[in-house]
Amino acid sequence: MKKTKRIIIFLAILILTNIATRFVTLHGLFLGTTDKFNNIVQLENFIKKHYLFKVDEKNFEIGELKGAVASLKDPYSEYLSPEEMDALTEETTGKFFGIGVYIAPGEDGLITVISPIKGSPAEKAGLNSGDKILQINGKDYTGDNITEASKAIRGEKDSLVKLLVLKSGSKKPQEISVKRDQVKIASVIEKELGEIGYIGITVFDEDTDKEFSKALDDLVKKNKSGIILDLRGNPGGVVDAAVGICDKILPEGVIVTLKDNQNKIIEEYKSDKNYVDTKMVVLQNGGSASASEIVAGAIRDYKRATIVGEKSYGKGIVQTVFPLAKGSGLKLTTAAYFTPSGKSIHKLGIEPDIKVKEPEGIKGIGVDFLDTDTQLQKALEILKK
Repeated sequence: MKKTKRIIIFLAILILTNIATRFVTLHGLFLGTTDKFNNIVQLENFIKKHYLFKVDEKNFEIGELKGAVASLKDPYSEYLSPEEMDALTEETTGKFFGIGVYIAPGEDGLITVISPIKGSPAEKAGLNSGDKILQINGKDYTGDNITEASKAIRGEKDSLVKLLVLKSGSKKPQEISVKRDQVKIASVIEKELGEIGYIGITVFDEDTDKEFSKALDDLVKKNKSGIILDLRGNPGGVVDAAVGICDKILPEGVIVTLKDNQNKIIEEYKSDKNYVDTKMVVLQNGGSASASEIVAGAIRDYKRATIVGEKSYGKGIVQTVFPLAKGSGLKLTTAAYFTPSGKSIHKLGIEPDIKVKEPEGIKGIGVDFLDTDTQLQKALEILKK
């Protein structure tokens, strides 16, 4: 298995300002040359010569690079400054300071909550999948620059961040203050529910497949009659981790296929013949995205387990992170992925075998909320038959 870090993530912002624009003809600026590099240099020199205020060279360079990638109009591709590259590294290793929420550009252009991290300040403050973040500390943000929004949400331990949030299903925004704290992503949660084992995966980081393997082996040794794999609220992460999990629970065959912009196969991940063949139920919801859908899609195609819950998010494209000079990086959409049967789930999602809607007003999901978690209750019912 190749260890290229293909990341499937979601995060975003644009500061909206009122501007007065005048259209004038100025001598000396002509972008008619066919040499695009000369055009860029001419424009840069012209701005530095005529701009009223001093140009910050570092920010100007970053802006040029960000603009080039932004022209793709792909919310998942972006140039990453050294600071942003560090933040992304934190995401994939599992530790950072903030409120613990995964966000993505929504179809409406607004910053959309994919899911709060379980036990995080965001979850305790009541943020849920589908909520829209309109402002951060009084500034307007949209989904055009997700990294800046993520950066604004983060901060020092115990400091407050004020969010203007449009709750899912509501028409009136409300302000929510959240105290920042160190967020440790517990990527694998292992529990016992009588004779049934429970494994919740909150995110796919670099060690998730190893943690999952350990948890599964532990539950199998305890002679559990079935396993619940909970992918609800899991926004994705490292592809290799998702593949590693599939290899542990699927028979020999293709797990997922990645194709480039010429529809050529650039990677085909396969499982070997050794796998744990215990009875399983998979839980998913609208917050299950990307790498979660690689796992759910492969399980569905092999008919390895019953999928319970709601339709998944529907993100079937892959981003590769390329390290650049001076600690910066480029996160670029480089491939589409296809399930073992050759299907794309992009913008379609994965339908569950048994649809169970999450009750309105529920305080949480998972083992700690078993009394009201109807999806988890259904999974237990299936495994006990």
